[in-house]
Amino acid sequence: MKQDTAWSPHSWQALPARQLPAYPDAAACASAEARLSTYPPLVFAGEARKLQNQLAEVAAGRGFLLQGGDCAESFAEFHPDNIRDTFRVLLQMAAILTYGASCPVVKVGRLAGQFAKPRSADTETRDGRTLPAYRGDIVNGIEFNDIARTPDPERMVRAYSQAAATLNLLRAFAQGGYADLHQVQRWNMDFVADSPQGARYQVIADRIADALAFMEACGVTAETAPVLQNTDFYTSHEALLLSYEQALTRVDSTSGDWYDTSAHMLWLGERTRQPDGAHVEFLRGIANPLGIKIGPTATAEDVLKLIDVLNPDDVPGRLTIISRMGCDRVGDRLPPLVRAVHREGRSVVWSCDPMHANTVKSSSGYKTRAFGSVLKEVRGFFQVHLAEGSHAGGVHVEMTGQNVTECVGGAQDISEADLKDRYHTHCDPRLNASQSLELAFLVAEMLREERARQSTGRAP
Repeated sequence: MKQDTAWSPHSWQALPARQLPAYPDAAACASAEARLSTYPPLVFAGEARKLQNQLAEVAAGRGFLLQGGDCAESFAEFHPDNIRDTFRVLLQMAAILTYGASCPVVKVGRLAGQFAKPRSADTETRDGRTLPAYRGDIVNGIEFNDIARTPDPERMVRAYSQAAATLNLLRAFAQGGYADLHQVQRWNMDFVADSPQGARYQVIADRIADALAFMEACGVTAETAPVLQNTDFYTSHEALLLSYEQALTRVDSTSGDWYDTSAHMLWLGERTRQPDGAHVEFLRGIANPLGIKIGPTATAEDVLKLIDVLNPDDVPGRLTIISRMGCDRVGDRLPPLVRAVHREGRSVVWSCDPMHANTVKSSSGYKTRAFGSVLKEVRGFFQVHLAEGSHAGGVHVEMTGQNVTECVGGAQDISEADLKDRYHTHCDPRLNASQSLELAFLVAEMLREERARQSTGRAP
């Protein structure tokens, strides 16, 4: 990546910045940032480059990106079981996609850093009292009182420590045998095992076990093929709290490039994608692979401008465009963007976020998402790419391994009345394991259709 001498990790500070907290104590903020800047990197530049190489394969139509995890990580729910269960569901989804669609899957978690959340308003009012909006545990607390809602820079240090511990466990799971394909039958969650999705997953697990037995009979074992025992697993989050990101940005000694070592992949949010804004300025200078969230108001000109700023050299795997159009608008709003990018010959990964534009408030007051709307947007996303002759390259979902009742519908038939039973999210509603697997089966079917058309050369 060519370095721009006009860029530095703090050059964003000269530009307008949205969605950043107002810390009342500037000296305390500077102290926290200074300490973070001396802490070890959470990820390494070589890992980010490896991810970018794998995403380049996805951009070329030879892979699929599975990106998922918590809406917003919290300090209260930090527990090894929660990390394990989310990792396990992502492994299950990847197994369904890999086996069902004969397609390599790049696994990226919304983990170990997804603490900050953009808000539609700077303040929140309850019963006539107005306080700062909750912006995620890395900024302030969710409790509605003066102390909790005051932005506290020490929370950045605590978030770093939690991210480090999370990454340590994820690396152990990915490389220590938990991800061994021989364990594929044991990945089924207890509360999912007896469900329709659990039964469908078990069929695939049995077939994978049979295939492994055949391979071992032919001399292909975990010892001769380590890929059967380990997996690559990467982390990502929205690059929202720029003071935190700046503090963890370092020069890679092997390449001389700047990397944000807080995660392997960072993405730009729909609310902070202004080409002349602080967030774009920061992201354009780091060499990590990047995502861009694109909503229904985005024009082809908007998208091409962001591509020019963030990936001027058209490096394959550098950019993932994550569309979040809404189930009723994806068919109209996405095609012009796909055509424009194709016309310009730019290399990008196209991914679908079917969650954010399908959020509604239930009659009981809970924020929720209808699982049918999530599936409808994914279908629409694939249909657009089939029609345009491009590759539907990924899905980006908010999900958890916990048995939550936050999104209505699905095979479990969660109703609005059920939301109160296990509604644990600190921000937006998440898919549970059963719903996540149901989504994975749909995506596998759509990928098979895409690959069948490609192999036969039939026009859509």
